[in-house]
Amino acid sequence: MAEVRTVTLPSGARVPALGQGTWHMGDDPARRAEEVRALRRGLDLGMTLIDTAEMYGSGAAEELVGEAVRGRRDDVFLVSKVLPSHADTRGTVDACHASLRRLGTDRIDLYLLHWRGSVPLRETVEAFERLVSEGSIGSWGVSNLDTDDLAELPDGALPATDQVLYNLTRRGPEYDLIPRCRELAVPVMAYSPVEQGRLLGHRALAAVATAHGKSTAQVALAWVLRHDDVIAIPKASTVAHVEENRAALDLRLTAEDFDALDRAFPPPTRKQPLDVL
Repeated sequence: MAEVRTVTLPSGARVPALGQGTWHMGDDPARRAEEVRALRRGLDLGMTLIDTAEMYGSGAAEELVGEAVRGRRDDVFLVSKVLPSHADTRGTVDACHASLRRLGTDRIDLYLLHWRGSVPLRETVEAFERLVSEGSIGSWGVSNLDTDDLAELPDGALPATDQVLYNLTRRGPEYDLIPRCRELAVPVMAYSPVEQGRLLGHRALAAVATAHGKSTAQVALAWVLRHDDVIAIPKASTVAHVEENRAALDLRLTAEDFDALDRAFPPPTRKQPLDVL
């Protein structure tokens, strides 16, 4: 098994290209133990970036993550997000402190604005910088922001990442958002890289998967991970699913594979509104 390759953030921090998402985790008490085992197995396999948010289960996912990383906090790169309704100067700080309590830690490595709301971006960034200064977060970033939103960030304010919906059926970011982030040396973080499972029955994916002896999910993940500056954060709530995701890093798609997938899922030829789930 190959080592998990890393992506470098603007701060110089190196994070795994394949992390773990937690959307819809922590909602069902009957599944909690298995979800904790899944996250811990991911850590064992080098998937040490865990993404969560105050919105997920109204904090339940953060509490789950806190349990999973207990005793291993220094091995983990924690990402969480503030809701836009909380993203004013005072609300951002309060929301972060609440997330810290649920996570059972004194710091969040990367704190994101979940999506853009009515609060001016300048105000949210000021709050982020305060949180960096006090040591509550290591750095800040954004989520679901398009190129015009990035242009409205205060002068000199550089997010650590832009977390967006990106997969074979959601290729809009390739037209201008990913190129713009690349110009800024800001990695993109891809959520729902297998479209919450809806991609998995596609005939073209199945053909590529069969040729490599892999699953369709692994092909979809390998396709997202073809970029050196894109981080994928699929959710996996069982140990078996985590191990399947991890094996996608060992899959090397060919030029013929990429051509076949481009025919089935054409790249964008014009600007498209940024998709959000």
